Amino acid sequence: MSREPRAFVALDRGTATVAASLVARLDGTWRLLGATAAPAAVENAAVVERLRRRLAAGEPELADVLGLAATGSAAALSTVECSTSRPPEMAVLAATERVLAPLAAVAASAGWRVRPLVLDGAEILPVATALADPRITAILAGASDPPGADERGLLANLGTLVAAATDRRPDLVTVLAGGLAAPGGRVEALFRPDRPGPTVLGPSVAAGGGEPLRELLDGLRGGGGADGRRALAAAATVLAEVLRRRIEVVEIGQHGATRVVAGFFAGRASPTRWASVPTAALLPPAFTDAHLDAVAAWLTTPLDRLRVRDRLRELALVPWGDAAGDGALLRMAAARAALERLRAATPALDEGPTPDLVIAAGGAWAVAPGPAVGLALADVLRRPGVRALGWDHARLLAPLGAIDDLDERRTVIADLRDDLLLPLGSVVMPAGMRAGRTAGHLIVQGPGGPAELDLVPGGLELVDLPPGERAIVELRFRDAMDLGVRVRHAAVEVTGGLGGLLVDLRDVPLRLPDRPERRRELLAAWQAALWAGSDT
Repeated sequence: MSREPRAFVALDRGTATVAASLVARLDGTWRLLGATAAPAAVENAAVVERLRRRLAAGEPELADVLGLAATGSAAALSTVECSTSRPPEMAVLAATERVLAPLAAVAASAGWRVRPLVLDGAEILPVATALADPRITAILAGASDPPGADERGLLANLGTLVAAATDRRPDLVTVLAGGLAAPGGRVEALFRPDRPGPTVLGPSVAAGGGEPLRELLDGLRGGGGADGRRALAAAATVLAEVLRRRIEVVEIGQHGATRVVAGFFAGRASPTRWASVPTAALLPPAFTDAHLDAVAAWLTTPLDRLRVRDRLRELALVPWGDAAGDGALLRMAAARAALERLRAATPALDEGPTPDLVIAAGGAWAVAPGPAVGLALADVLRRPGVRALGWDHARLLAPLGAIDDLDERRTVIADLRDDLLLPLGSVVMPAGMRAGRTAGHLIVQGPGGPAELDLVPGGLELVDLPPGERAIVELRFRDAMDLGVRVRHAAVEVTGGLGGLLVDLRDVPLRLPDRPERRRELLAAWQAALWAGSDT
């Protein structure tokens, strides 16, 4: 991207779709003029030309000023682009299950598909065969630091296996972590002068909560700053700085997912933490009965298991197909299940205060109206507190994170702060209420006058609060409740959105009935209030 462009195109190329946005400088400010998306097989030029045609048809004078009136003129535009690819596969090898589990968890949060291999009680030949699989592009071998008594007797075999695998596969990248990276780690063969493949010494999985090792493994995936998920984290950092808010971004894609937490705490910027989790993809490659059950648990329509499995397989093959009617409901059930896996895989990101703003990103949300996306976030990300909900509707955040110059990135994001996110509303979510009696009452002082609600445990109340409007919510509880902090009386400011204000008095975490019919009935009732026509 040039230093002084009049307009540029932001491209987010994923494994299923490509999204393009046209951004122009008008009256000294960057503004979003339009956005579109297409299947990933469509060339960038065709997608950008579609945007140009729409601008020329809808705003011919503006298109002329920007030099975009003529066919093909968009080819001269500056471009910022990021892309995501299918995650590479890494073998994670350890002597015992005790050591393997945290190593595999860190690798799985660094954007790698993980094949866990443990030596204790295993036959050597199957492990060696797995390491020779050409789909494996890297090996992470680790030990405790110092090695524990349960693994010392197996470290010699572990080192021999890794050295033999790298001799057969010079293309393999080998990472030694913890006790294996220390002197005397019994892998001297990996450091022979004639060994062709690279060997990287990594920190212990226990160091820094695993974050230094995660950063190392993430860097080995390649892609640099143009990697879509790294770029998303970079953009979230700047957006949190611009808004001076603690934000959380959850991105669900066809072959992977990302969770980012960035922002301010106690008035100071806090480090951005993020994770890329392939197993939290909309449809993970190793789709099991457990995944099927998780999707079925969020369905609001009575589909049998075999039909659900077939339709999910069709969705994997044709991501753009069957996107209306109950096909959209099925996708949203799959998105909720993927969001559950993402949250479960990143427990460390739940530490700290409740975010002020939660942002949905990725192509998985494109089939549902904004209010229904907000409900999905509230259904899964259940933390007591008050927060705003937004949607990266144009998939613009990640490409902006790929802008090389930090000052330029900050300027563009600051100008686009009102265009970037579709406001979905706000959610008030207290926890600790006792079933069977009213917990208190709530008064909303908004532009339309005051509205008062009784706080009935288990309910989900909607208050009309349009986008751009603000209101003061006053809560009075009978007993002290958890609203991020323990309170009996609180007053907070909330912002409106497509879904208004959502007063969520359901369980934290959400507990659904065991009977499928009753569960579907509840889910459908909640969804019908925010998704017109979903009950038909």
